[in-house]
Amino acid sequence: MGKPTGFLEYDRRGNPGQPPLERIKHWNEFHPMLPEVERREQGARCMECGVPFCQSGVELAGMFTGCPLHNLVPEWNDLVYTGNLNHALSRLTKTNCFPEFTGRVCPALCEAACTCGLHGDPVTVKENELAIIEAGFASGAIVPQLPAVRTGKRVAVVGSGPAGLAAAQQLNRRGHTVTVFEREDRVGGLLVYGIPNMKLQKEIIARRTELMAAEGVELRTSCDVGRDVSARQLLDEYDAVILCCGAKKPRSLPAAEGVNGAYYAVDFLTSTTKSLLNSGLAKGTYIDAEGKDVVIVGGGDTGNDCVGTAIRHGCKSVIQLEMMPKAPDSRAADNPWPQWPYVCKTDYGQEEAIAVFGADPRRYQTTVKECRAGESGALCSVVTVKLEPRVEDGRHIMAQVPGSEQELPCQLLLIAAGFLGPEDYAADAFGVDRDGRSNVATVPGRYSTGAEKVFAAGDMRRGQSLVVWGIAEGRAAAKEVDEYLMGYTNLT
Repeated sequence: MGKPTGFLEYDRRGNPGQPPLERIKHWNEFHPMLPEVERREQGARCMECGVPFCQSGVELAGMFTGCPLHNLVPEWNDLVYTGNLNHALSRLTKTNCFPEFTGRVCPALCEAACTCGLHGDPVTVKENELAIIEAGFASGAIVPQLPAVRTGKRVAVVGSGPAGLAAAQQLNRRGHTVTVFEREDRVGGLLVYGIPNMKLQKEIIARRTELMAAEGVELRTSCDVGRDVSARQLLDEYDAVILCCGAKKPRSLPAAEGVNGAYYAVDFLTSTTKSLLNSGLAKGTYIDAEGKDVVIVGGGDTGNDCVGTAIRHGCKSVIQLEMMPKAPDSRAADNPWPQWPYVCKTDYGQEEAIAVFGADPRRYQTTVKECRAGESGALCSVVTVKLEPRVEDGRHIMAQVPGSEQELPCQLLLIAAGFLGPEDYAADAFGVDRDGRSNVATVPGRYSTGAEKVFAAGDMRRGQSLVVWGIAEGRAAAKEVDEYLMGYTNLT
């Protein structure tokens, strides 16, 4: 450890953020990085404790804590402190294919498990990670890594989200010939169209995929496997197929079915990003919230992204409904460190709503009961209803409270209620089984589906999850596929 007393001498300091009323005027990232001298101080705060929970990646009390990639956090924190960023980069990229993604959008499971967080503020692990990878790109240290020898084996990866890209990178560097099939017009999956530009600018994704193409990965866009290309064709032409199609089947809201003015959140976010990239948000090219009262059903990250996006459109008002009770503001006694802290978090979109409209947009234990249309047939208001926890037939449910209805003006209703697993057609095309949650079933603890040559990873296998889990799954699937093809593997 370079600075044994660093955690005592330096306070936690994160990357500064632009004030909400400034950042809502643009669509770019808004957290400039700390100067190098201050970043080194943040690295010095790492205690290099004897048991680094930060890199554990284990489940405690039903939730994961620590990094699923088992990043070598204490090692590269020390190297940040000593200014040896090239060595830090080598340690970071040993376990993480895309630190430039996780350094921006990961909720930092590592920091929740940081020993410094037991009695104070955790180390800025996520931002240290981002500083390392961005310094690597800026210095020219990150260059294409072409395999010295090709194995002659061919692998098809269906889907270009974090799991698909991670699997493709690993297998290509191993020497296999890899083709990635993406149904959208750009590579990246939900990294591109599910995460708004202000959280992850799309040139960051393009920079990485261009690097992968230079390494020899073939990236085919606008190619929908199961429709444009048959499963049989892939199975005939490739030695292995990895399904990484995501969990893109949105959970519906019965009251909003068929309503003119109601959209799934992922469609709303996708339309904005596509228009931003293709036309600079030309009017008529996206689902527009300008001048509208917006109601969002769903209190998670996607719902928050919808809040920030609607505000940048210029919405008249925004309300975010969450069916569950509000989480406590600080850890409860039954939620001790190093468990993931189940506490209320005010994210960037909610901060912006408070700054623009003067109030937190969230309403807890509430959902939409009815949608009402005006004379034109378009949505004009919604009727909400309060919910309360109950136990019925041994199940915990959120039940409607009679008489608690309230009508809210609403011309745009966005449904961000989560996902129900992968879309059916790609999985059905390969004849793979499903588990009880409709995800693609694999051999327990592995990534093979039971269908010959076919593997699965990422959200398609585990359900809706985090980018860091997608990368971890992609790497693990690549290792299993390599062993399947070669009889052994040296991938980690």
